[in-house]
Amino acid sequence: MWTLRLVAVLCAVSLSACANLVAPRTPPADGPKLLAQAQGAMDAYDAHEQVVEAPARPVEPPAVLPSNALTSDILYKLLMGEIAGQRGNLRFAAKAYLDIAQSTRDPRLARRAAEVAMYGKFNDLAREAAGLWVDIEPGSTQARQTLVSILVGSNRLGDAKPYLQKLIADKANVGASFIQLQPLLGRNADKTAVYNVVRNLAEPYPEVPEAQFALAQAALGAGKFDVAAQAVQKALELRPSWEPAALLNAQLLQREANAKAVAYLEAFLAANPQARDVRLNYARLLVAEKRIEPAREQFSRIEQETPDNADVAVTIGLLSLQLNDLDTAEAKFKRAIALNYRDGDTLRYYLGQIAEERKQADEALAWYGKVAAGEQVVPAAARYAFILARQNKVADARAHLQAVQARNPQQQVQLTQAEAQVLREARAYQESFNLLGSALEVQPDHPDLLYDYAMAAEKVDRLDLVEAKLKRLIELKPDHAQAYNALGYTFAERNIRLKEAREFIDKALKLSPQDPFILDSMGWVQYRLGNMTEGADFLRRAYTQRADPEIAAHLGEVLWAQGKKSEAEQLWRGSLRDHPASDELRSVIHKFLD
Repeated sequence: MWTLRLVAVLCAVSLSACANLVAPRTPPADGPKLLAQAQGAMDAYDAHEQVVEAPARPVEPPAVLPSNALTSDILYKLLMGEIAGQRGNLRFAAKAYLDIAQSTRDPRLARRAAEVAMYGKFNDLAREAAGLWVDIEPGSTQARQTLVSILVGSNRLGDAKPYLQKLIADKANVGASFIQLQPLLGRNADKTAVYNVVRNLAEPYPEVPEAQFALAQAALGAGKFDVAAQAVQKALELRPSWEPAALLNAQLLQREANAKAVAYLEAFLAANPQARDVRLNYARLLVAEKRIEPAREQFSRIEQETPDNADVAVTIGLLSLQLNDLDTAEAKFKRAIALNYRDGDTLRYYLGQIAEERKQADEALAWYGKVAAGEQVVPAAARYAFILARQNKVADARAHLQAVQARNPQQQVQLTQAEAQVLREARAYQESFNLLGSALEVQPDHPDLLYDYAMAAEKVDRLDLVEAKLKRLIELKPDHAQAYNALGYTFAERNIRLKEAREFIDKALKLSPQDPFILDSMGWVQYRLGNMTEGADFLRRAYTQRADPEIAAHLGEVLWAQGKKSEAEQLWRGSLRDHPASDELRSVIHKFLD
């Protein structure tokens, strides 16, 4: 007579089909700025490399299986349950397995019923199936964990508590059981109730570091920070070199100040130099504190231990860019590409920027030309076109941009902006104005097009359109600091409506008080109003923040008007050495010195 061997076959069938029916899929997202991307690379490294330490559990002995005849009725129910699960009728499948498990007392079928019910979020069936599994196989840690997980997910902490106590009572696994509490209880929304349960569970185990650690986690979740601090300190006294406890302690210190957490982790690493997870978090805190060089040093130490980790190489490259260490950044980005970094096109874009910064036009074109996908496709095409335009290949630059296939309206706007900039830098102001005007007809209220069109209108002396479009932009985006600034500066540059100009620039300055170009505008309008000292003060602040040639031209003119002619000439000529193509500097030097 057949036995229930078919049960083993069916219970070994993967639940992936069920999982695919209910598991949502979401695309990843990346941040565009250097430090944000460094943070993203660190997160990726964290996800792949950081492992929470937990004592290993011994493997459970095989379950004692019943000997049952495989009747036609049982076989029919098994097949119906499996087919129902494959077709997405998870409740029917779970009920079928539960019915057979109840009649056969087979723990594999009880487990299968519980898992299918959990996938389908049928808490009633899941509790019944897991309860049956524990009843059939009372020595199974996995069965008790499953039941506890279901009870906690159903907000039945009181019912879960005795099972938790049984899980912990196994003296060989006390530490591992406490480590499992956070994954088991963390989903419950009532953090105070969770804390109370964990506190009661930990009370009989004052000398078990994992118990104190679990208590600290629960206390932190419940907002009981003093209790959390005391518990984690106790855990560290019991196990001084334990990384998870050190990281939790740093998290608590960080609530007071990043500096306290940094100092603590630095001391911990001095005593435990092999603590890689602590070193990673220490490096991340240094980045948050904008201590870029020390952060890079820490990541370099991590790289020595994990030389084939592309995320670490990218992080070092991004931090090196912040430090303007182009050689190191280039080497790390190339290394990450060789290691098949998941977003190689972004790294190729950065390599193009590095080559461009070094005035290596051909190499920059080669890197930008290799950017084939992702968020950097349009920026890379724009940089490629700008290089061609600087080589007097304006037609080629425009053709390159026009050949890029925009994936959405925003990318099309960006391509139009880039083409308009190529024309503007080639002094084809009317063509730039016309191009942006055509784009604005398609998207009449697009903020970026409104702003660029207004700037193009200024170049063709259409002051009416400058004012109309910038005021429309302000209506759409009242916090658009650059719109206020552009309108005010346009009036100040023409020496008209100066009081109104100052009001617009003052509004822009309140929205963005540290912007060097807005500071420049305020200095310029103060100068136009005859307020020499105020004008010079604003312009010095602007130039200190950004040594832009146009700001240098303005500051020098104010200094000249104040009688500081030698200082003005020194400023102009020094800036011209750094920016030999600046029309603004050449114009002011011609006006006052030639």
